[in-house]
Amino acid sequence: MAIGVVLVAGVVRAQSLPGPHNRPAPGNATPAVTPREAGYRPRVNFQLECSGCHLADGAGSRANDVPRMKDFVGHFLEVEGGREFLVRVPGVAQSSYTDAQLAALLNWILTGGMAGESTPETFRPYTAAEVGRLRGDPLDQIDPVRNALLERMRQRGIAIEDGLAGRP
Repeated sequence: MAIGVVLVAGVVRAQSLPGPHNRPAPGNATPAVTPREAGYRPRVNFQLECSGCHLADGAGSRANDVPRMKDFVGHFLEVEGGREFLVRVPGVAQSSYTDAQLAALLNWILTGGMAGESTPETFRPYTAAEVGRLRGDPLDQIDPVRNALLERMRQRGIAIEDGLAGRP
């Protein structure tokens, strides 16, 4: 005679209901705000939104196919379409920051030391209006646009030092 075991599993839902005497833990009395709402400086916004891929110093990551910004990113401003490209890349165009915060962040990247000598002397700071117009049309195909810009740089004699040389 065979003995069978039947298991019946019910749905269990855990729920935490606020009690009338619950209080926030010390230091948590004020609700957290998003980086967009916090009003951080551009350098902090870079650390929060960009450094995860481009690294804290803008060195990028060859292993992860992330281009180097440090001492190179300003060269995009020297070729047709490069200024627009820097705003239209998905990480910028689709970030949580306001147009004014993105303009300040881009201006900091290009003038605050990260771009080094790569930013041309003719650099015009980005404005919130310009960023708003450009980010409304984010790139869905980064590589073809980027490759065309890099080719324009080569034609102008600009060394491509983006950390991704020879990538497939």
